[in-house]
Amino acid sequence: MNHAFYSLLIFTVVLGLSSCNKADNEPTSGSTSLNLPEVHFDYVNLNLPDHFTTDLPGQPLPTSVNGLDNTPADNPITNEGATLGRVLFYDKKLSANGTIACASCHKQDKGFSDDATLSVGFDGGLTGRHSMTLINSRFYQRGRFFWDERAGTLEEQVLMPFQDPVEMGMTLGQVVSTVQEQDYYPGLFEKAFGATEINSDKISKALAQFIRSIVSYSSKYDEGRAMSASPGASFPNFTAEENLGKNLFFQTIPNGGGACFGCHTTEAFVSANPGPQNNGLDALSTTDLGAGGVFSNPIFVGRFKTTSLRNIELTPPYMHDGRFETLEEVVEHYSSGIQAHPTLSPALTDENGDPVRLNFTAAEKAALVAFLKTLTDPTVANEVKWSDPFE
Repeated sequence: MNHAFYSLLIFTVVLGLSSCNKADNEPTSGSTSLNLPEVHFDYVNLNLPDHFTTDLPGQPLPTSVNGLDNTPADNPITNEGATLGRVLFYDKKLSANGTIACASCHKQDKGFSDDATLSVGFDGGLTGRHSMTLINSRFYQRGRFFWDERAGTLEEQVLMPFQDPVEMGMTLGQVVSTVQEQDYYPGLFEKAFGATEINSDKISKALAQFIRSIVSYSSKYDEGRAMSASPGASFPNFTAEENLGKNLFFQTIPNGGGACFGCHTTEAFVSANPGPQNNGLDALSTTDLGAGGVFSNPIFVGRFKTTSLRNIELTPPYMHDGRFETLEEVVEHYSSGIQAHPTLSPALTDENGDPVRLNFTAAEKAALVAFLKTLTDPTVANEVKWSDPFE
């Protein structure tokens, strides 16, 4: 062999080793390589601020999240279980053609919602409704999920998109077998559940653990709240406009406010109401009956689940059908556009039963928008433990 041949041989071997190292250490979404830490991220300890867990005395509505956690006794969050759930959440192999993951429609930098009005499924089809944010999902005492609340629990909900003919196009059996075929899952299941056996129940529980871990409590609002005796106080870190918007949000309608806190209750800004509500988007429900299509009671027609307002700045467009592109449009709806639907929430009616007309001034509307933006928590969009482990 001559010198040129030896040089070519050495170059080929080095190139091959370099390629192997790159494949092992630089994973891409959908590949078998995972970028997981040797020590699991902490998904268990929330470290909630005091105002999240302390009810203010003498208030007609709860201010804390006490009693709202829908985590079932048989599926507490563990670091190992949520880690497995994170991988499942981002794994595109779990769709019919390997192009869609749960995270495709619930994007971390979009507040775990979608910036598209309707999300695109595995074969290019569109979902029937806008993608709902997953933030603070655990703080909903009723525990039902989807806009129409057709899923009785989060554990039930997480398996349904896999089986939807538009979204991911799989059968439950195909999901299980696909997970079983990936070499990175047995070890994760063993750490999470003590055995390498893979089934739909464990998949469901792991995904639910990951989603329940996504809690927001580190916003400008929280910084101000920690320095104040109550949410009604003037926050020292707020501008005058933001404090005005906060007052309008919390004050009752007779006192010149919008009573927004009545539906977006507690410091998590979630619904404490016993079920879906009608916020007067339409005078009649024709194409989408909401919860009325699920529950055999006409009172549910046109009613939809109330979501958390945390990180609402990151989650446009808004409402179940994504009809509003901006927060300004949302505020205008509540100021002047509430419709007299037969099932309109009583909180949005006046003493005559007609839709309330708040008729905010331009300055008040701008102030409300400014306040809503103080609920943005940048840690949610940037937190590695909730990010794509395939990248």
